[in-house]
Amino acid sequence: MKRRDALKNSAAVLGMLLAAGLLPQAAYAGYNKAAFDAKTVAEVLKALGAAAPAESKEVTLTAPDIAENGAVVPLGAATSLPNVKQVLVLVEKNPNTLVASFAVSDAVEANFLTRAKLGQSSDVYAVAITGDGKAFYAKKEVKVTLGGCGG
Repeated sequence: MKRRDALKNSAAVLGMLLAAGLLPQAAYAGYNKAAFDAKTVAEVLKALGAAAPAESKEVTLTAPDIAENGAVVPLGAATSLPNVKQVLVLVEKNPNTLVASFAVSDAVEANFLTRAKLGQSSDVYAVAITGDGKAFYAKKEVKVTLGGCGG
C-alpha cells in the first residue's frame, strides 16, 4: 500500500467515526464555529466571549510589510501577558476573519507561527485573550502584491 492510499483510507475511516458519533467530543471540542464564521474582528471576539480589545505592547505580531504571494503569508503572534488562555490571528478583510486560534496553558509558551492566505491588502491582528475575558492586540497592515505588480 502506498503512503498516499493509507492517508486517504485513514481520513475516510476518521470521517465515518466522527459521523457515527464514535469519537469523543474532546477530539474536536476546541472548534468554535461561530468564531470561525464571523466576518469582523468584533464578531470574532463576541463569539469567543471576549471584551472589546485594547492595544498592548505586550502582544507582538510578526508579519511582512509586503507579501508578494498572498497565498502563503507567514504570520506570528506572541505575548508576555500573564494568564493568557487564547491567542488569535485575525485578518480583517478575509472572508473569514479568524485565521488561527491557539489554546494556551501554563505548559505552553504563547508564541505561535502560522501561514495564512490574504486575498487583498489588509490589517492583521494578533489578539491575546486572558482568563478573565480581557482582550489585547497588536495590529499591522500587510500589503499584498498581485503578480509582483503592486496592490
